[in-house]
Amino acid sequence: MTENAARTISLVVVDDHPVVRDGLRGMFAAAPGFEVLGEASNGVDALTAVEGLDPDVVLMDLRMPGGGGVAAIAELTRRGARSKVLVLTTYDTDSDTLPAIEAGATGYLLKDAPREELFAAVRAAADGRGVLSPAVASRLMTRVRTPAGPAETSLSAREREVLVLVARGTTNREIAVELFISEATVKTHLTHVFAKLGAKDRAAAVAVGYDRGILG
Repeated sequence: MTENAARTISLVVVDDHPVVRDGLRGMFAAAPGFEVLGEASNGVDALTAVEGLDPDVVLMDLRMPGGGGVAAIAELTRRGARSKVLVLTTYDTDSDTLPAIEAGATGYLLKDAPREELFAAVRAAADGRGVLSPAVASRLMTRVRTPAGPAETSLSAREREVLVLVARGTTNREIAVELFISEATVKTHLTHVFAKLGAKDRAAAVAVGYDRGILG
């Protein structure tokens, strides 16, 4: 038996839906070689849980009230956390996948993945091997092969994150909480976004974002 097969992989589950957390905890508890150390309902609590529990792998949802997954992944990367992050979400649009991977996620899986595929992805993530669901891999390959427009090239990853949140109707204060930044920094990012897109306000920026394919 190999060392990887013999050792138990520890996890923290991060999702804002209790039913999903319970389901994942039960699934991994029933499978040999896994141990769920804890869970969190948003990105802010996830940081606390990871710091205290030091799991091998964090199963991270992306869109959660009170702190999103992408910002939490970026913060874990900044802190040099040992834990590998495997995104497990229902969203496979460019505006979700790219920021998550840029932030430092080891893998990206969709919630409709079969149980054995999820187990294999967690094992791969624990070993530091990247894993992408077929749908996400296909989208990323298309994105890499398709030259980006001028506006998309000029928007930074953080500016794209801010624009995505604006498109969802998120206020500056809510954006600040989700991205772990100040409202003043949010306003600075928006000023840059408006200038780069040639937009005079939030609504115009969102419209240009969709028109140019920046928003999926």
